[in-house]
Amino acid sequence: MGAQLRVYKRRIRSVTATKKITKAMEMIAASRVVKAQRQVAASSPYATELTHAVTAVASGSDIKHPLTTEVDNPVRAAVLLITSDRGLAGGYSANAIKQAEQLSAALTGTGRVVDNYIVGRKGVSYYAFRERPVTESWTGFSDSPTYADAKKVAAPLIEALSKETSEGGVDEIHIVFTEFHSMMTQTAVDKRLLPLSLEKPAEDSADVFEKAVGDEIHALYDFEPSTEGVLDALLPRYVESRIYNALLQAAASEHAARRRAMKSATDNAEDLIKSLTRLANAARQAEITQEISEIVGGANALADATAGSDR
Repeated sequence: MGAQLRVYKRRIRSVTATKKITKAMEMIAASRVVKAQRQVAASSPYATELTHAVTAVASGSDIKHPLTTEVDNPVRAAVLLITSDRGLAGGYSANAIKQAEQLSAALTGTGRVVDNYIVGRKGVSYYAFRERPVTESWTGFSDSPTYADAKKVAAPLIEALSKETSEGGVDEIHIVFTEFHSMMTQTAVDKRLLPLSLEKPAEDSADVFEKAVGDEIHALYDFEPSTEGVLDALLPRYVESRIYNALLQAAASEHAARRRAMKSATDNAEDLIKSLTRLANAARQAEITQEISEIVGGANALADATAGSDR
């Protein structure tokens, strides 16, 4: 019985140590997600306004440019998947990978060849384990990305877009990341980064176009040095800003998911400690009861032996 009590006490100490770790990780994630939220809020207006600027330039001219012109029969697409470098974040990376798998299947079903670009060790490990080709991968900054990281990720994608598909280039760029809505809600989404769709911004943004009263005539623009030159200058900035915003949203989502996972682990540890404490108390009570029974039995046996000798 004493051995069983020692087992329970050892397990309680082990679970208590684990609980301290998960509680600390929960608090760290909670503090980091606040910073990540601020970064997302700070980067979103720039990315949105840059998209509006690109839309204005493209809509004000009829030039064909990779930034805004869709290929009639696209044959190759790049998919950028953003996952985490570390685990203990629930289903965060798994949901993003699942969304990327669905997107790749849809693109492959339409006859496109998919080039995979991966951010985060979880995504890299997933593709390496299944021996799937990865064109480019980056690790080490998923939880705290910088604009320099976004530029590093954007560079090979922009280069691939500028090449012919016969030389390894791509016609489209898609991005899969986890969109941050709130501390409790994060959703894995896929979006086409390039070519840029012009319909929605043109309808939603009142400050992109100036419409004459009573008609649908848009304002006219003159571009220096040329429309193509302006689009060439905006292309890398647009891709970098969009990827940076996606990295920040993914980082905020990762911290929020890890906070929830660690809170759940801490709560489970508390429940397990209570259960083990009850079992340990029961084992200790049983041990005490057994000792009392042995003492009483020994006393009775001694009394019986003394009474027999007196007779």
